[in-house]
Amino acid sequence: MILDWVISIMEALGAVGVGVAVFLENVFPPIPSEMVLPLAGFTTTQGDLNVWAALMWSVIGSVSGAFLLYGLGRSIGAARLRQVADWMWLVDATDVDKSLSWFEKYGKYSVFFGRLVPGVRSLISIPAGVDKMNPVLFGVLTAVGSTIWNAVLIWAGVWLGAEWETVSMWFERYSTIIYVGIALIVAYVLFVLVRRRIKT
Repeated sequence: MILDWVISIMEALGAVGVGVAVFLENVFPPIPSEMVLPLAGFTTTQGDLNVWAALMWSVIGSVSGAFLLYGLGRSIGAARLRQVADWMWLVDATDVDKSLSWFEKYGKYSVFFGRLVPGVRSLISIPAGVDKMNPVLFGVLTAVGSTIWNAVLIWAGVWLGAEWETVSMWFERYSTIIYVGIALIVAYVLFVLVRRRIKT
């Protein structure tokens, strides 16, 4: 039922609808990006949606949703958020604690890497807000991490075509390989950027 609703949003709004769906996915965990973004990728193969527009709006949706949670963390603090989480559907205080410990362990860069980890991806914005992390740096790290994650899922939908619904199954079965692959790509990009900076 939720997926049908997401499909109707994308059909009505096109690429903007992808952004709206991803924003909601960040704020409401019952809407998984592993379903929304591959569907967007498949839709681009039908000529109804431009793949680059879908990616751009998906990142806008991710960053907007992240800033909403960042603002909550910054304004009401960890203790109050635990209370609020216990009243929410499919989210509880332990999820907030998990994101807090992740941030405490890995620091500000956990915002980037957290965007690549299911279960942490959205909630990592909360401890960043609680810690009053620089909002510009938070936005940049969120945007970069979201671009990588969203691009992988959208192009998975493009590649799988009508079998886009199997993406979540593939992620579950081969999650370790997928995350290692993403980590290697990120490491290579960082290596190239640092190398260029040293040369200049």
